[in-house]
Amino acid sequence: VVDAGNGAGGFYARDVLAPLGADIEGSQFLEPDGMFPNHIPNPENEEAMQSICQAVLDAKADLGVIFDTDVDRGGAVDARGEEINRNRLVAIASAIALEGNPGGTVVTDSITSSGLKEYIEQTLGGVHHRFKRGYKNVINEALRLNQEGVNCPLAIETSGNPALRENYFLDDGAYLAGKLVIAVAKAKREGKTIDHFIANLCTEYADREVRFPILTDDFHAYGTSVLETFKKRALQSGFELPKSYEGIRIRFSGVCTGWMLLRASLHDPVMVLNLEGHTPRVLEIITGIAQSLVEGFDKLDLSAL
Repeated sequence: VVDAGNGAGGFYARDVLAPLGADIEGSQFLEPDGMFPNHIPNPENEEAMQSICQAVLDAKADLGVIFDTDVDRGGAVDARGEEINRNRLVAIASAIALEGNPGGTVVTDSITSSGLKEYIEQTLGGVHHRFKRGYKNVINEALRLNQEGVNCPLAIETSGNPALRENYFLDDGAYLAGKLVIAVAKAKREGKTIDHFIANLCTEYADREVRFPILTDDFHAYGTSVLETFKKRALQSGFELPKSYEGIRIRFSGVCTGWMLLRASLHDPVMVLNLEGHTPRVLEIITGIAQSLVEGFDKLDLSAL
């Protein structure tokens, strides 16, 4: 099932999959319509994902594929109608990209889960290189690493922007969809489902993202000062600060296992706080720590925390 959301991706069902012999019955919203009358063409949109999940179940399909408007981002749905996006999508893309690239490096943005890092490095034997938010940032980092002689076959954001070296690091949702279709077809021939790729991926964690509007016109300078103070407070509290390519990351281990990352938005007058704990209770504890670290910033709207 292909869901183009009335964006530009309808060609993928009609001109790619159907001529190859795929059954595309149940595909929906293939005709471009700039009014987007059915749902927003966005794999991160809840309504859009609910729509394709139901379409996959109704058609009893092996795989669902959904694109954003211009097909540079994609998401997927398995035969059970469950989403394959964000960390699960990155994990499957990594498994595919690291075939034939033992020890290869996967570049992602900064908010991927701890479970994904363990999966890439311990299960796949690769290297996980967390970089910055922004698909051009992860692509440019992958290009830089390859130029330096690092075997880096994949750059991908959790938003679904994939770029593979074999496809010249174009951000191309349709190309990754093709790789997923091949993987599903091979798995079905072997009596498996696509889930076998990520059987060892830990998905039991709790996370949240909180956005703090900056209440001053000079938001770049204020954001920089917030990060400097946040870092000082974290160090004074004895927290572990691993290397981070944007913002300030704190890693927690032991009984309280998880992390938080405070960073400035790429475009907006906003500070963004990402939090992850290995259980909902741990997430609550980490949220409490975050509250103590950000209190007193008079030009941040902290109400969302």
